[in-house]
Amino acid sequence: MTHADPYAHLGVRHTTHGGELRVYSANAERIELLLFDNVDANWVYKTVELKKDANDVWFGRTRALAPGRRYNLRVHGPEGDAHHFDPTLMLLDPYGRGIQRLGGGQIRSTVVDDSFDWGDSRKPNTPLDQTVIYEAHVKGISQLNHHMPEELRGTYAGLAHESTILYLKDLGVTAVQLLPVQSFQSEERLVKQGLRNYWGYNTLGFFSPHADYASSAAQEEGPSANLREFKGMVKLLHEAGIEVILDVVYNHTAEEGPGGPTTSFRGIDNATYYRQTTRGTYIDVTGCGNSMNTANPPVARMVLDSLRYWANELQIDGFRFDLAATLGRNADHYFDQQHPLLNDIINDPALADVKMIAEPWDVGMGGWQTGNFGEGWIEWNDRYRDRMRKFWLRDIRSIREHGSPGDGVGMLATRLAGSSNTFAQTRGPLASVNFVTAHDGFTMADLTAYDQKHNVGNGEFNRDGTDNNMSFNHGVEGPTTNRSIDMARRQAIRNLMGTLLLSAGVPMITAGDEFGRSQKGNNNAYCHDSELTWLSWDRRKWQKNHLRTSRYLLRLRRENPALRPVRFGVFGERTPGASQMDWYDANGRSMSVYDWNSPENRTLQYLAASTPEHEPFNRILLVIHGVEQPVTVTLPVHEGVTSYTMLWDSAEATPPDAADAKLLEFAPGSPIVLSPASMQLFRAH
Repeated sequence: MTHADPYAHLGVRHTTHGGELRVYSANAERIELLLFDNVDANWVYKTVELKKDANDVWFGRTRALAPGRRYNLRVHGPEGDAHHFDPTLMLLDPYGRGIQRLGGGQIRSTVVDDSFDWGDSRKPNTPLDQTVIYEAHVKGISQLNHHMPEELRGTYAGLAHESTILYLKDLGVTAVQLLPVQSFQSEERLVKQGLRNYWGYNTLGFFSPHADYASSAAQEEGPSANLREFKGMVKLLHEAGIEVILDVVYNHTAEEGPGGPTTSFRGIDNATYYRQTTRGTYIDVTGCGNSMNTANPPVARMVLDSLRYWANELQIDGFRFDLAATLGRNADHYFDQQHPLLNDIINDPALADVKMIAEPWDVGMGGWQTGNFGEGWIEWNDRYRDRMRKFWLRDIRSIREHGSPGDGVGMLATRLAGSSNTFAQTRGPLASVNFVTAHDGFTMADLTAYDQKHNVGNGEFNRDGTDNNMSFNHGVEGPTTNRSIDMARRQAIRNLMGTLLLSAGVPMITAGDEFGRSQKGNNNAYCHDSELTWLSWDRRKWQKNHLRTSRYLLRLRRENPALRPVRFGVFGERTPGASQMDWYDANGRSMSVYDWNSPENRTLQYLAASTPEHEPFNRILLVIHGVEQPVTVTLPVHEGVTSYTMLWDSAEATPPDAADAKLLEFAPGSPIVLSPASMQLFRAH
């Protein structure tokens, strides 16, 4: 049996002759399909010998391979440094659409009924310049939500509940980016410590939704019901105009290092799936014990097939690729911008209009690749993160302690304007996913309240998590009753959120930052499935004020296209979709070379005018002041500008109350006073 496409239809598919299973293994000598009784999940009631074709694909058919059927693989093969065959093990189908856990650590692949009525639901296809990403955890976002039935909290259905959707819509985000929802399991080390992997970056199967996030009723019914609930979640979010982006982990698997559990890939064809030396030692560029070898075409194809499945059959709008540099490593294990898999992900017609977001690094040699992915990719911009933290936190601390921040506003301006020094002209500012925080690290509130990580509860003696947080506790470590410190921290949060939402690029908010969520200084809370990591739905007054500010800033971003350029401008040219940017000092004069580079200059005026393409002309002025003393600023005199309307002042704990609130007007050349360490946004007329 051969196919024009040698890797077509891997996994289970339904044919007129019953269910057909196809599995790739170049090195196996024999593969058996084990079919389990529908009542006794431990009784192998039937075994089917698979045959091997000329392309190393093993296949077999049986009418017993129908929806609801649990099955495993038993694989025989040679001994050798590169191999790990063990016919005593019962292995998962790498393409399995359903995974069920049984008692005693047994795991079964399960054939699913994938029928679903999508009705009139369609993908929102939000343009990138209008996209605002909200990074969230399926369980964490609704586990404490008392506005829904208890049985839905922490589930796919809970994320799609009307109260959750109303919150997201009211906030103003356009996409939820979910921490991993492909089936995963906790590392053996965590289990021994009585902990669990909460984040989910430990994939067990690339085609199956994680069962624990389904409601108890769906879990009891089985994988087909879990799948329906997942699809129902996507459908309801789409009907509300909210995109769904998945954080996907194709760089490594839950099989860990050579001594880890063998659940699938290692036992089916270790030499094909994992990067190894000639002696069979794993080449680990992920820090997780193994690295998938996407230089092998069958492995790269599995990644593509998984993406196609989620994007088309489950209607996912985008993917954020964890440690994406690993996927782009060639046969010699070096990163290659033109890696066939990276190109295929962008150019595959079946993945057209799907947002592809790279975490552009891993922990291997040459692993930091921010800005080096090709056209069509957008990337997490860690340089943006570090610069914003430095300007608003670390520099303020340095001024207090040493009288100088070390540098001025030049690099801040570059990041505000879309990081043109990192991303190629042809890619533009929308290649940058701007973020100040993510799931991995301090929350925004903790950045302002802790100088050191507090990870003792992780069971690793505070050794885990980064020490380079670029945070500032404002004088006291952790909670304080000192009102002036609390006020300074809250203003710092507003500055960080304001900068994030008023910068060129695609902003990403970490769930909870919009109201000042804390993790008590833990900057690596991956193993805490508790109120430490869940979002609270009961908020204090100051948190409600932060939420109002975040909501207001998102409205300002929507209403002012000058903040959302699609392209980088070219000096002396009119570039549709770009913003013309002019820069002024505190005195309203054009910035000099000295102004850009002097550590003494911590005040900047940024005038941006849109070049209309699809929206009306718009011009804004953003004034930033990074010193803890007030400053008088002269608003710039600029051709075509007759007045400035103040839209927002980060020194204020709350934004204007309503869209028709009376806003202050200023003439060009007017002096205004900026509060210590603050920023103001104006609309220029």
